[in-house]
Amino acid sequence: MKASVTNLEKKAFVRWFLKRYDMKRRECVWILNYIVGHDHLLERIHFVEEAHFCPRAMVMSTTDSSGIPFRFYKGNIMTADAEKSFHDLRLNSDEDMYIQLNFPKIPPNPTYLAVLEENPFIPQYLQSNYADREVAEKVLEASMKDFHEELLLKQIDEAIDSGDKDLFLQLSEQLNAIKEN
Repeated sequence: MKASVTNLEKKAFVRWFLKRYDMKRRECVWILNYIVGHDHLLERIHFVEEAHFCPRAMVMSTTDSSGIPFRFYKGNIMTADAEKSFHDLRLNSDEDMYIQLNFPKIPPNPTYLAVLEENPFIPQYLQSNYADREVAEKVLEASMKDFHEELLLKQIDEAIDSGDKDLFLQLSEQLNAIKEN
């Protein structure tokens, strides 16, 4: 996760996101399009996880996620009224806004990871869970790589046994590419 994300990266992400996902509330699309159209506002937007811990935040969900359709948080106030949040966004464009988007993130998309920032408001007791999650993701990634290597080695053996030189060369290239990463 990055600490500083450019407006170009944020615009690219929001456009990518809106092309691929349908929101549970149409107002979310309006808000995201409004944000993309205003560079000054976009500078103050931060895409984070667990946005409800932030002093000023929006949580939006796609139709294929189990998340709440929409929530706006400001201080101790929480509302599902997207129009009020839009009004606040326009009137307070010089304040930071943290946005959590609930959508399928498995596997994590590089476009999303490019704009995802560390949430500075997550309580200390939960931060260790994030460190554990990162370790678990690395272990899972390594396991998937090992599994894929073993599968390719098995397929290479089968190609040798059947005398299929072209398949052997193709699979060997794939194996070498995996080992380089």
